[in-house]
Amino acid sequence: MICVEDRIVRLIQINDEKIRQEFINKGYTLPEYDRDRLRQQTRKAPVWIHFGTGNIFRAFPAAVLDGLLNEGAYDKGIIAVEGFDYEIIDRAYKPFDDLSLAVTLKSDGAVKKRIIGSVTDSLTADFNRRDDLETLKNLFGSPSLQVISFTITEKGYSVRKDSDKEHFPVDIMGKVTSLLYERFLAGAFPITMLSMDNCSHNGDRLKEAVLFYADSMAWQGLYDSAFTDYLRDEDKVSFPLTMIDKITPRPDEAVVDILRRDGFEDTDIIITDKNTYTAAFVNAEETQYLVIEDRFPNGRPPLEKQGVYFTDRDTVDKAEKMKVCTCLNPLHTALAIFGCLLSYDLIWKEMQDEDLASFVRNMAYSEGMPVVTDPGIISPEAFADEVLNRRLVNPFMPDTPQRIACDTSQKLPIRFGVTLKAYIKKGADLTKLRYIPTVLAGYLRYLLGVDDNGNDFTPSPDPLLDELAAVMRDFRGFKSATADALRPVLSREDVFGVDLYKAGLADMITDRFNEMNKRPGMVREVLKNMR
Repeated sequence: MICVEDRIVRLIQINDEKIRQEFINKGYTLPEYDRDRLRQQTRKAPVWIHFGTGNIFRAFPAAVLDGLLNEGAYDKGIIAVEGFDYEIIDRAYKPFDDLSLAVTLKSDGAVKKRIIGSVTDSLTADFNRRDDLETLKNLFGSPSLQVISFTITEKGYSVRKDSDKEHFPVDIMGKVTSLLYERFLAGAFPITMLSMDNCSHNGDRLKEAVLFYADSMAWQGLYDSAFTDYLRDEDKVSFPLTMIDKITPRPDEAVVDILRRDGFEDTDIIITDKNTYTAAFVNAEETQYLVIEDRFPNGRPPLEKQGVYFTDRDTVDKAEKMKVCTCLNPLHTALAIFGCLLSYDLIWKEMQDEDLASFVRNMAYSEGMPVVTDPGIISPEAFADEVLNRRLVNPFMPDTPQRIACDTSQKLPIRFGVTLKAYIKKGADLTKLRYIPTVLAGYLRYLLGVDDNGNDFTPSPDPLLDELAAVMRDFRGFKSATADALRPVLSREDVFGVDLYKAGLADMITDRFNEMNKRPGMVREVLKNMR
């Protein structure tokens, strides 16, 4: 053990006054509240449970609550629950007393380091762990509970059609529904079910999943039918919409080096059996937005004191569309697709490439802004400017095109399909568009799994990857395609949001795909010609 005078040592030692001072001397912000007292108050009257213990949760919702606690503006913590990868709790929460270190990487090179202490307990949704199950049942039955929130990714809201009374729900939505039944039995207390996931109409997605399980179980006689009435009563159970925005890549070695130079010892990057990358620290960008529909039948923490927007449903919907359909997510997806094809490993490096930077700028301003949805509380132009000039170009953010390319087939219908529908609604000629059709053609080229140099690469995980790649396989080896041959892909509204044949774009996209697939180097050539 290296002496305290030379080292910050470990998270779990921050209650030691000498070590606390070591942290403070090296610029770390520490909890200013009594965590033992916070735990006692939270256990006595729990208010907030959160499902999904990954990077975005620790860097954003948990950090926002930590700010309230440090201000003395609140006195309850948050209980974190992991429903997919239980190793996160066992290896990244429990060994560190549920503390984590949030490392904010600013675009000017400054690094802000803050220890987050707002998580008072961590559990798994493994119903085979009897202690965790009993604790969850008691928590859900507590009249004081106000919010059950989620960052479980879009896939977390899927349902198992084969669930029945002989097969206890095994996915997270089935488990959450069964726990809500415990709340119903305890007194049908009001509650807010708050999705913070980055998907369109996230609250509606959450409600649909919960009601699917509740209805199916009621039909089979497992649940009292009054339970479904309880879930549908908005004065009892609300499912607000939210828009969340903060880039939180997986733990990065460059951040490890920064922390080790400080003497911080808890820097091991943990890779679980389910291939989750986690650590005692989380690295993230500075910029963040959280817009929430203000429907909380049992009350809520005053998160607006930490910059969270509370507003009406229509404004949240507009904010989400602005971000997801125009000002950020489409740019991210374009950079992900072409970054993989051009063998980039970091988003900020792509933004130093004039061909790529020019492409996403032109796409945002010339094709996105004419149909952008303005939420009123945030300026679309200012938001896009910040994305292009501060966020994507941040050389200290270790975000990769390969990470963003995950589940692309699930993202395209919102990130581009909504914009195409907006143009169709205006009666516009879609063949006048240049950049969006090129991204969609680039996605077809990406599905080949061959980069612009002609080398094989592995596309990122995606539930439709095998199915779509099977159609494109015939065009490997720089073979051209016909629009008719691409019909099994380009006609899919579930992938593109519209039938690209009916939209009049299939021929253009096919031609652009063939241009990029003519020979090595043509992806670059197409992008260069669009500047």
